[in-house]
Parts: sequence; C-alpha cells; structure tokens
Amino acid sequence: MENDFMQTMVLTFELATITTIVLLFIGIPIASFLVFTKTKFKSVIETIVSMPLVLPPSVLGFYLLLAFSPASFMGEFLTSHGIRLAFSFEGLIIGSVLFSLPFMVHPIQSALSQVPASIFEAAYTLGKSKLTTMLRVVLPTIRHGLISGIVLAFAHTVGEFGVILMIGGNIPGETRVASIAIYDEVESLNYAMAHQYALTLFVVTFSILLVVYTLNKKSLETMR
Repeated sequence: MENDFMQTMVLTFELATITTIVLLFIGIPIASFLVFTKTKFKSVIETIVSMPLVLPPSVLGFYLLLAFSPASFMGEFLTSHGIRLAFSFEGLIIGSVLFSLPFMVHPIQSALSQVPASIFEAAYTLGKSKLTTMLRVVLPTIRHGLISGIVLAFAHTVGEFGVILMIGGNIPGETRVASIAIYDEVESLNYAMAHQYALTLFVVTFSILLVVYTLNKKSLETMR
C-alpha cells in the first residue's frame, strides 16, 4: 500500500512539473502576442485561452477523449503511427496543458502589460533584437509574473480531477494521480488512505504557495 502511495504521489508531481515546464515555454509567447499584437482576432484568442476557467473540466475531458479515440480521424492517425493518448500519461500531459493554460498566461500577460515602453525603446536603441530584449531585459523585469504563473499552473495541475478522470481513467503507475486516488479511496470507504493523500497534497501545495508568494512579495518590495 505504501508503494502505491509513493508511486501515485511521484506520478502526480511528475505530471505537474512537466505540464508547468511546457506551459512556461508556450505561455510566454502567447502572453506576449496578446499584449503586443494588435489584431481583430485578439478577443477570440483571449476567449479560447480563458475558457478552461469557466468550462466544466468534464467537457474538455470528454472532447479530448473523443479526439484521442481510435474512432476519430486524429485518434486513428495517431494509432496508425503507434501513438496512444487515451488512458496514457502523455494524454494527461496534453489535457493538463490545455486545462491549466490560463493559469500561466494570465499572470504573465498582466506583468507584461505593466512593462514601460521606455524599456523596449532603450533596448532597441542599444541595438538589441526583439528576442534578446525579451529574454535578457523583459523577462527578468516580470519575474514576479513568471513566478505566479509557474506556481498557479503547478498547483492547479496537482489538483486536477475531471479532465484527468475523463482521458486517463485510473490506471496505477500510469494515470492514477492523487486526485483520482482520493476519489477511489473514498468510494471504497478507505478514509484513512484518502486522508493521507489529501493531507499530503494540502501540505505540499500550501508550502509551495507560501514560500513562493513570500519571495514574490519581497521581490516586489525590492523593485519599489
């Protein structure tokens, strides 16, 4: 039983870590696009990015399950190439990235919108390219937004349930994460084990949030 607990917790935090890393790499370009690009489709893109905030997780999970199913065009194509996403860890990553996307994009977008235009002008005047300006000047300036996005995306992924259940099920060692394990143990009336999972998640996520937000607050005070 102890081995099952450790295996589930490791899988949970592995999923959250990979998801957060992927979101960081795609969240920065998306947030930059939403802040600095003027297009009539901007509202549509912002709506799509924000939909997981209000969309029931089971809805997203259901449509992803259909998309990953061998009966669909995409699922048939993937299956023919030996790729299985339904009820797999890789499928969980895709679902988690989509469902936690706004939790990474919104803090970064908010931080970028507060960067003074003079910073960009000064960097361009010194001959810095847009990429160099973003990497070496802007990102260090908005580190509080980056930290907030990383923490929120990680914590949100750790607590996911609906999307995970729909596309991953409850396969030990592959898709059985802590949120699913809690539900499973409660259904089995094994409240002691459910409490162990729940308390571990509570303590870990609370500790991470407390440490990061404390550091973030000190960082903001230093900037002032």
